[in-house]
Amino acid sequence: MKVDLGCGEHKHKHFYGIDRIGGPEVDMVCDINDGIPLPDQSVEFVMASRSLPYVNDLLAVMSEVHRICVHKAIVCILSPYAHHFRHMSNPHLKQKFDEYTPRYFTNRFHQPPGSPLSPNVPSYTGNSVPFEFRLLRMEFFYESPFSPPLYEQDELDLLLQLQPNVVSEIMYHFVVVKKELSVDEWLWMCNQQYREPQWADALRQPAPTVIVEAAAPETPMPFHPPALDFYGPKPLKSTKTIPRSPKKKP
Repeated sequence: MKVDLGCGEHKHKHFYGIDRIGGPEVDMVCDINDGIPLPDQSVEFVMASRSLPYVNDLLAVMSEVHRICVHKAIVCILSPYAHHFRHMSNPHLKQKFDEYTPRYFTNRFHQPPGSPLSPNVPSYTGNSVPFEFRLLRMEFFYESPFSPPLYEQDELDLLLQLQPNVVSEIMYHFVVVKKELSVDEWLWMCNQQYREPQWADALRQPAPTVIVEAAAPETPMPFHPPALDFYGPKPLKSTKTIPRSPKKKP
């Protein structure tokens, strides 16, 4: 079974749609904050496109996702990127996703080759998680001013560390690990193609090319107009009394 969590009105084709609000695309109405009413080990692919940032307890929902998935199931998550003013100010986004997030979904993190770096968190002393979602790949979707090929990748990596609003959304593919998974098999899985959210290609589109036409030369004026100072001191009116000529006596 393939499950689309929070499918709304845009359920992915051949997926079983789950949403808290009913609709023509929804196969099951439920609030995943209260659990996912599916049997253990019954799902082989989970699509969570822009839905997990709205849950109340992310780790509890991920525990449910892990429960319903079979070993080596694929989980795809698309989410607004945490370090963007547009998402920071959104009061409905309860969970934040960035390049550090995959480290909190496993007790033994593996860095996928060819993916953006998920930096180490040396000071993190949180409790271990009761599941393992091993990262297969991670992808940034950049805002149009920073979309490739306007910047080299090393420049984008530096910008990402220095300023917000560089990345708009982030996408992950995880593999659910419930049994032994060798490094070689994991590396092989990192190089495979998997289903993506239906708008992923549009998010990858490069920034549109802006063509700036040369301005037409201005026609010179035949004379230089006098400079007018509208804000300078105004001339004072004369208060001098001009004497009148005396009338002549008859």
